[in-house]
Amino acid sequence: MTTTPIPAPRTGPLVPDRFAGRTAIVTGGSRGIGLGIAARLLAEGASVVITARGQEGLDAAVAELDAPGRVLGVAGKADDEEHQSAVVARAEEAFGPVDMLVNNTGINPVYGRTVDIDLAAARKITEVNALGTLAWTQKVYHSGLGERGGAVVNIASIAGLAPSPGIGWYGATKALITRLTQELAVEVGPAVRVNAVAPGVVKTRFAEALYTGREESMSAALPAGRLGVPEDIAGPVAFLLSDDADWITGQTLVVDGGAHIVGAGLQG
Repeated sequence: MTTTPIPAPRTGPLVPDRFAGRTAIVTGGSRGIGLGIAARLLAEGASVVITARGQEGLDAAVAELDAPGRVLGVAGKADDEEHQSAVVARAEEAFGPVDMLVNNTGINPVYGRTVDIDLAAARKITEVNALGTLAWTQKVYHSGLGERGGAVVNIASIAGLAPSPGIGWYGATKALITRLTQELAVEVGPAVRVNAVAPGVVKTRFAEALYTGREESMSAALPAGRLGVPEDIAGPVAFLLSDDADWITGQTLVVDGGAHIVGAGLQG
């Protein structure tokens, strides 16, 4: 029996200096998708502040990003308002006013039926994923983004587009982010654009449980022939933050290798 080789990921061309002079905050930026987004923004000229819970992980990420004088890691809990305010202040102090925000932080500490989920866990997932997205946007908007103009990209998920057995409440919070993206786009435009990206299964530590031992079969079910990597999400995020997307707001761009259109979802 022969198997179809899994295609190698390809990285699109960089656009040097398109974010020169701009400052970005990327939450959950110490690894995975967030780290990939931070690397792309830095490669295209931005100064970037990344956040995560652990300083050690952030220090390692800053070293890996290797952009002296243009990247800073600030540790804290994503749903802590004092941390959010401190990050915005540190960004402004180090690099100048914030022009771009990527709400990437997300958690999912439970697996199982939504009808059985512990309500305390459900509240925490909601606070970090959905309310956190709103809170970070409020902080940056009221720090002056509303007057200066800029762009926000929220990281949603294809789990928010259809039932996702086992991670249903996580999917519900991601659906809320998609809806919130529309509402914010109406409220803060035209000065600020707000869009979202809904990834499929991306090969990160966060998603390991979804694809470990099943990568080949899941890849075969996708029109693109493979699972995603962080760079697959970073490129679309950079586009939505850029002036090339100046007439795009309130949209959720699905980036999933075609999973949603063939019904592969998150189950393979």
